[in-house]
Amino acid sequence: MPAEDRPPAFTFLVCPDSLLLRRRLDALTSAFFPPGRPWDRHVHWGDEEPAKTFWDQLALQGMLGRPRAVVVRQAQQWPAEVWKRLSKALARPSPSCLSFFCLEVPFDKGGPKIPPHIAKLPCFGFAGERGWIWRQGGLDERGVKRYARTRAGEMDLRFQPDALEQFCLCLSPDASVIENELRKLALLSRAEKAGGGTGAISAAMTALCASSAECDIFALLGHIEAGNLPAALGEAARDRESESLFFRLLALLARDMRRIWRLKAGERVQLFPSDAGAKKRLADRLDFATLSGCMALVMDAEWRVKSGRCEADQCLDFLMAELARAFGEAAGR
Repeated sequence: MPAEDRPPAFTFLVCPDSLLLRRRLDALTSAFFPPGRPWDRHVHWGDEEPAKTFWDQLALQGMLGRPRAVVVRQAQQWPAEVWKRLSKALARPSPSCLSFFCLEVPFDKGGPKIPPHIAKLPCFGFAGERGWIWRQGGLDERGVKRYARTRAGEMDLRFQPDALEQFCLCLSPDASVIENELRKLALLSRAEKAGGGTGAISAAMTALCASSAECDIFALLGHIEAGNLPAALGEAARDRESESLFFRLLALLARDMRRIWRLKAGERVQLFPSDAGAKKRLADRLDFATLSGCMALVMDAEWRVKSGRCEADQCLDFLMAELARAFGEAAGR
């Protein structure tokens, strides 16, 4: 293959919107790995320092020429020492590996806020010279309407006059929010068609869409621990970015379950006075088997998303349902 026809050895994807970023990543891998050609995909996350398997995947030749894509999400979280080693490794890339580094940073004054220790690296400068950096600042007010109109067309949704305008006004500028709300409208459209209507999206339908109110993650945790799944789902629907909510909730759940375990074991645990009564009652209701099962659910959910086996929004709903069921059954006892 001529050098100019080869895909980039490594690519930087700079975007704060996780859904737009994932779609760009899917488009690139589809272009670089045509259908019918076997390849492997490995996903790593920047909140953990890379293990030996990452460096092996980056450098080793593929078995029997089998190519692979190595993806690093939230790569901006890796410290400078890791990036220095990575820049040296990328100077000698394996022809069997294409790597993608996702810098999920906010944009300010028209440009991304890339950490200086990354922006100054030889690998980043080289990627810039070769055009191997994709930048997308997310959706602005005009971008929301353009994205919503495009996705609605792809989903075969029709809006009545002024309904699209009203729909866009109630949305946060996040592709995941738009996607979730369009799915709701698709369900309403099908129901309206089943009742003999045209299925066109009306202003009354768009009024049911989410407002910009943010999720109260502590209220969400309380609903889950009370076994109240409908309230938990309603609270989670307020959040504009399911992936961010997923990881924040995981951290909060892990901390809370460790505290409840210690309470059950008779240890002294520092609790906020407003929470102490509820946490102690929860510790009394739960047995160690249920608590360990809930801990396993949290760890499994994190593994599924970080390994790329499940999207964060799907895993979030499943996790909330399973935990609410477990806590609810404990309350019933």
